[in-house]
Amino acid sequence: MPAMPTHPTRIDHDVYEAARAEDGSASERINRWARIGRELEATGSGAVVARVLAGNGSYDALAGREQAMVRAAWNERIAGAIASLDLEQELTAAGEPWAEGDEEGNLVIRGGE
Repeated sequence: MPAMPTHPTRIDHDVYEAARAEDGSASERINRWARIGRELEATGSGAVVARVLAGNGSYDALAGREQAMVRAAWNERIAGAIASLDLEQELTAAGEPWAEGDEEGNLVIRGGE
């Protein structure tokens, strides 16, 4: 069978490390996981999972595979929300001070001027 064309992409570090820990190459493992995920999402399970993610279904009523899909989606959403946080900007705009540690672990109060 001729080789399939490939496309460079970024993979989260934890996914890459998990793939490296398995038998075979990391690339083969990630491609396999992507195919499995694609098939799962294409099944009726995808609609059930979408309802739970929209708040219109019960996580506890899902089978283990569907719960895993929901957890993966939740993890993606949480990571996105954390990445978009800019608490320093928000607190500065509100004129509120905040506390943080410096390189030596000393408490430093910032903002609120």
